[in-house]
Amino acid sequence: MIALGEIKTYATKLFDLILPRFCCSCKTKLLTNEDTICPICFSKIQLASDERLKIEFERKFQNKNIISEFFAPFVFEKDKELQHAIHSIKYQNKFQVGIFLGKVLAANIQSTRSDWKIDLIIPIPLHQLKKAERGYNQSYYIAKGMSKVLNVPCSDQIVKRKKYTESQTTMTLTERQENISKAFRIKNKNAVKEKTVLLIDDVITTGATISECGSILLESGAKKIFAASIAIAD
Repeated sequence: MIALGEIKTYATKLFDLILPRFCCSCKTKLLTNEDTICPICFSKIQLASDERLKIEFERKFQNKNIISEFFAPFVFEKDKELQHAIHSIKYQNKFQVGIFLGKVLAANIQSTRSDWKIDLIIPIPLHQLKKAERGYNQSYYIAKGMSKVLNVPCSDQIVKRKKYTESQTTMTLTERQENISKAFRIKNKNAVKEKTVLLIDDVITTGATISECGSILLESGAKKIFAASIAIAD
């Protein structure tokens, strides 16, 4: 009898022959056992040290008393492998990259934050106009990948972004906070009441968006808010 794993491997080889897969960073052809990003590119992604995460939490979250703990496995670097991967999710419809990175993020949380008892995973929502323009929310696919590994439900139907916000790339911290103020509302308070929620974004820069969303969740009855992203950025 042929094992299920052998069938999947054969199917992958067949699909790769018909429709080859390529690394989302360097664009080299992936081998059958490789997933979305080649090992060479993956090995070049800068890891976020415990000390760096501690400093980032103190800078971005500690004084606000909204986010209880925060985690990211990588550091975002411009024009490097991780930016290529994230851009492929956001702008090239590479949903599988999001799911793959979500699984990586979840595995890191399992090994380094095993005390996190999460009831629900919520991706930071896009405004409906921006979602219509892009066609999807990249953070949802990251959350979906995490859900598979952590065996925790994820939902993009609980929090709504009611305010269309401008791109925050070039904004100062104060400008970002003003830009994101009162941007969210909870569609179903019962879904978060007494729940420990894990908020997910692709990259966290100042933490303003995560904090604003977390604040609304706490006001709606959530017990505790954790936050995680694929990467942290300055």
